[in-house]
Amino acid sequence: MNRAVTETHDPSALFFCVSLNPAIDTRLVLDALLPGRVNRAREVHRAPGGKAAHVAIALRGLGAAPVWIGFSGGATGRELLAGLKDLGIEVTAIPTSERSRINLEILDIRGEVTEILEPGGTIAQSEWSEFQQICNDALQSPAKRKIAVLSGSQPPGVPAEAGAVLVKAAQSKNCMAFIDSSGLGLSKALGAGPNLVKINREEAEVVTQIAISDPLSAASAARKLLELGAKSAVISIGARGMVGVPSRNQPAIHVWTTPLHAKSTVGCGDAALAGLAFGAAIDLSFEKSLALAVACGAANCLARLPALIAQEDVSRLEKDVHIESLSE
Repeated sequence: MNRAVTETHDPSALFFCVSLNPAIDTRLVLDALLPGRVNRAREVHRAPGGKAAHVAIALRGLGAAPVWIGFSGGATGRELLAGLKDLGIEVTAIPTSERSRINLEILDIRGEVTEILEPGGTIAQSEWSEFQQICNDALQSPAKRKIAVLSGSQPPGVPAEAGAVLVKAAQSKNCMAFIDSSGLGLSKALGAGPNLVKINREEAEVVTQIAISDPLSAASAARKLLELGAKSAVISIGARGMVGVPSRNQPAIHVWTTPLHAKSTVGCGDAALAGLAFGAAIDLSFEKSLALAVACGAANCLARLPALIAQEDVSRLEKDVHIESLSE
C-alpha cells in the first residue's frame, strides 16, 4: 500500500467494529512454559482484546476512525474501554451485569504461543435487546460509505442467530456487513448473506466440511461459503497467505508474501480483516484489497502487541505481496 492509498481514504466512510464478546488480552512472556510447574513471567502486557477490538485497532493504524460497539462489564470492561479510548478509538458500550472476560496468551522465548480464552459472562436478554437497539441507532448514520465488521465469538446468553440479526440490520441501513466468526453462529450469519466472510482454515473446514491442504482446496471451501450465502469469501491459510473468491462467477485469487519471524501471530487475522474493510471503503479491487489484507497480517507479526500495526510497515510489506489467479 503506497502512501497515496491512505491519503485517498474518504474520511466520511464509517467503520463499525461490533463485539459480542470483548476481552482484556493479557500476554505473559516466559523463558519456557513448564506444565505442572511454577512459571514466572518476564513480562506482562494488558491490552484491549476480542477480535473486533483488534480490527478497530488495526483500522486506526491504517488511518481510519472506527467506532467500536460492544458489551462492557465490571473492572475488566472499564479497562477495555479506557484502553480503546487511549488509542483514539470511539467507543459505544452496552453495560452488562457480569464482567468482561480475560484472554490469556502465554509466549515463550522460543516462539511457542499458548492461548487460554474465557467464555465470557452470560448476557441477559435485556442486555442483548439494548445491544440491538444501539447497533440499529448507530447504523442509521447518513454516511455514504458504511461497513460493519462483526467479528469474534458469542458469549453465553446471546442467541445463535445474533450474527444473522446484525447482518440484516446493517444491510437494511445501506451498510456493508463483513463477518469473521465460527461454529453455529457463523452458519446462521452466512444464511443472512453477508457482503464478505473472512475466516481461517480451521473455521472453514468445520462450516464447509471440506479439508483444506493447499490454495486449491481453500478455493473450493471459499466457493462453498458462497453457496451457503456469503457474497464474497476469504480464507486465511497461515504462512501460505489467503485465498479469496469475489463472487460466484469469478476466479479464485491466491495472495501471499514471504513469511516473517513473528513473536506471536495473535491478531494477524483481525489485522487482515481490517485491511479488507479498508480496501472496500476506498474502492480497491478485490485482489488489491486481498493484497492489502496480507500486508496488514504480515505487519501484525512486527507489532508490539496484537493489531498495533504501523502504516509504514504495511506500505513496505505490500510491495512484496504475490497475487495469482487459481485455475480450478
